[in-house]
Amino acid sequence: MLVLVAPGQGAQTPGFLTPWLELPGAADRVAAWSDAIGLDLVHYGTQGDADAIRDTAVAQPLLVAAGLLSAAALGDIAPGAVAGHSVGEITAAAFAGVLDDISALNLVRKRGLAMADAAKITETGMSALLGGDPEVSVAHLEKLGLTPANINGAGQIVAAGTLEQLATLMEDKPEGVRKVVPLKVAGAFHTRHMAPAVETLAEAAAELAPADPKVTYVSNKDGSAVASGTEVLQRLVGQVANPVRWDLCMETFKELGVTALIEVCPGGTLTGLAKRALPGVRTLALKTPEDLEAARALIAETATPAADAAGA
Repeated sequence: MLVLVAPGQGAQTPGFLTPWLELPGAADRVAAWSDAIGLDLVHYGTQGDADAIRDTAVAQPLLVAAGLLSAAALGDIAPGAVAGHSVGEITAAAFAGVLDDISALNLVRKRGLAMADAAKITETGMSALLGGDPEVSVAHLEKLGLTPANINGAGQIVAAGTLEQLATLMEDKPEGVRKVVPLKVAGAFHTRHMAPAVETLAEAAAELAPADPKVTYVSNKDGSAVASGTEVLQRLVGQVANPVRWDLCMETFKELGVTALIEVCPGGTLTGLAKRALPGVRTLALKTPEDLEAARALIAETATPAADAAGA
């Protein structure tokens, strides 16, 4: 069984979209998306520097566009499940047929703008904790006034809060934590600091007509499989100011019997977590189009034969 996953903010790097735009029709597709949402995705994905694409209002639409483009390059595939980390959940909603591509991009554009505005109220950020015991780390973060905004499993928790609180964390790490790594994001996402963005996103979501997922959609709110498009949309709104539980998503992957995981562009982060938390599951990250051939081979190996699907 294959699960298709989409990364969250911080996965972007300067120029990462460049090789994907060389695929037939890709540049025209992204240009059309750019016109639809009023943001030059081609420019930012090929020429934007690290600071430009760190901007929340730019990074989020860029990541969803890259995920949609790279998944489309795989051809007509039918994963057994889909999931996304943070903003990657909007990409996953498109994979599952809950939203069409344009609706997903319009929603993420409004999400990025709203979260960028919320981030301007107070200087905040996020840092990843590598290693340590989750219970010990969470208690330590709360003592410092920080929020465990992403509980990612595989020994990784992401702390979020004010820049002053994060500076204290660098000097006062939880017991057992090897390293604290600042993330390339411009705010304390999935915390109370993002509350102002929730109302804006709820208004945007109310204008959409979501369909029910065509494949199993695993929510990063609690790792549950959500069968209602309306509920998927409600969760997409709420997760802006609530923690991401990617650890629970991976537990659900185990329960579903997932044997292979492909992470769409810009892949790497979620496959790294899966390698540590899901032993035996084959993983592949779509970083450039050169990865497509291996991805298609993995998809073919995980496809259910027609006879088996018919119960023969």
